[in-house]
Amino acid sequence: MSTHSSTATFDRMWADLESVGRAASGGYRRFALKAQDAVLREWFAGEATSRGLDLVEDRVGNQWAWWWDGPGTVDEAARAGRKGVVIGSHLDSVPDGGAFDGPLGVVSSFAAVDTLRAQGVCPDVPVAVTNFVDEEGARFGIACAGSRVLTGALTADRALALTDAEGTTYAEALVAIGRDPHHLGPDPETLARVGCFVELHVEQGRALVDLDVPVAVASDIWPHGRWRFDFPGEANHAGTTALADRRDAMLGYAELVLAARQVAGDRGCVATVGKVRVTPGGVNAIPSHVTGWLDARGADEGQVRVMVEELTDRSAGAGATVTQESWTPTTRFHGELSDRLVRVLSAGGDTTLARSEQNARPVGAQRAPGRDTTLARSEQNARPVGAQRAPGRDSAPAKVSVPVLGTGAGHDAGILAGAGIPSAMLFVRNPTGVSHSPAEHAEADDCHAGVAALAACVADLTGPANPVPVP
Repeated sequence: MSTHSSTATFDRMWADLESVGRAASGGYRRFALKAQDAVLREWFAGEATSRGLDLVEDRVGNQWAWWWDGPGTVDEAARAGRKGVVIGSHLDSVPDGGAFDGPLGVVSSFAAVDTLRAQGVCPDVPVAVTNFVDEEGARFGIACAGSRVLTGALTADRALALTDAEGTTYAEALVAIGRDPHHLGPDPETLARVGCFVELHVEQGRALVDLDVPVAVASDIWPHGRWRFDFPGEANHAGTTALADRRDAMLGYAELVLAARQVAGDRGCVATVGKVRVTPGGVNAIPSHVTGWLDARGADEGQVRVMVEELTDRSAGAGATVTQESWTPTTRFHGELSDRLVRVLSAGGDTTLARSEQNARPVGAQRAPGRDTTLARSEQNARPVGAQRAPGRDSAPAKVSVPVLGTGAGHDAGILAGAGIPSAMLFVRNPTGVSHSPAEHAEADDCHAGVAALAACVADLTGPANPVPVP
C-alpha cells in the first residue's frame, strides 16, 4: 500500500463515520452504551479485522487492536521487556459535539498503521490502536470513565452506580446490551502490555493557526474537576404564590452561574455551569429542586480549589449541598517521551526551552491577580519555528519547528499518565479554534499531516535501537 493509498483509507474511514450519530444541529450525539456506540464499536472491530489485527477487549470494554508479527504473543513480548506502543483515542461525543474530538485520533491511528506497513516497517515491539469507552462522560457524567476504571482511578462500584438523565444506572445499561456488570473493573493484565501511549487529538484552541503549523506536541493538562450543586426549594403554583412566600430553588442556581463567571475571572481559572436538571420541570411550577454541574479548570491547582470553595460558601446560603464527582490534578506528560516526539518531528533545537515557553494556557483564561506574569502563558504566545528568545535572555536561538502546548482539556492520555504509563499527545490544527461544537474542524491536509506525524513517531518508538520508555 502506497502513502497515497493510506491517505485514501483515512478519507474512506472518515466518510464511513460521517453519518453515525449525526444530529439535526450538524453535531453528533454518540453516547456510551447507546445504539450509536454499538455501531462505532462494530466499525472499529471491522477496521481491525480487515487489517488482520488481533482485537481484544479489556474488563471495561475498551477495544484494543494489536499489530504484532514478532515471536510469541503480545503478553509474551511484554514479559520479555517488549511492551507495546499504543495509539488511539475515543469515538463517543458530547451532546451536539464536533466530528473530530476523538474520532480523528482513532482514524489517524489506523491510517498510521497503514502508512507504516506501506513503508515496510516491521515493529520491534507490538503496536495497538485503541478505542476508549465513554471518554466524554456525556451520558453518565464522569469523563474518561473507560480509562479511569481500567487504571483503578474510578472504582467499579462507583461506576456501576452512576446514572444517566433517565435514571438508568451504568450497571443497567451494561445488562441492556448483554454485558455482565460484574466483569467491570481495573485490568492490570491489559496495562502490563502497554509501554507507552501516544494520543493524537484535534487542537481545542487556535494556537496552531497563529503559528501556521499543522501539528504540535502536548506538554501538560490543567487540573480539572466536576462538582454537583443541589439546591432545595418548595414546589408551588407559579401564578398564585406571592414572591415573598416562595422557596425557589432556581434562585440559588442562578446565583451560582453568575458567581462562577466572576470568581473564575478573579482566580485566573475557567468555570462552566453547562448542565442543569430542574424538578418538577414545569413552566408554571416553582422549582422544588435544581441540580447544576460545575466544570472548573485552571493552570494552578490551588486556585481551582479556592474557586470551588468560594462558590461552595456562596451557595451555602441557598441551602446547597455540593458533591465532587471527579478531580484530576495537573498532569504532566512524560518528559522523555514528549521530547522524543519533538525531536522526531523537528529539524532539531532546544526542546527544553520549547517545553517551558510553550507550556500554554487556553485562549481566554485570565491570570490570577499578583501571580508571576511569566506563568501560564497564553496558547497564543507559543513561539513558532525559529523564534528568538526575548531580549536580555540567553541569546542562543531555539530552532523549534514543532510547538509544545499545554491544554485545559482532559484526555485518556492524561489518565494513563496519572497511572504511571509514559504518555504523550499530538495536536492537529483546528482553524476555527472551536471544540465540543459542530464548528470544530480540521482541514484534510492537516489531518493527513497528523497521520504522517503519528506514523513517524510510532516508527521511531518501535525501532530495534529505540526502546520505548517502559514504566
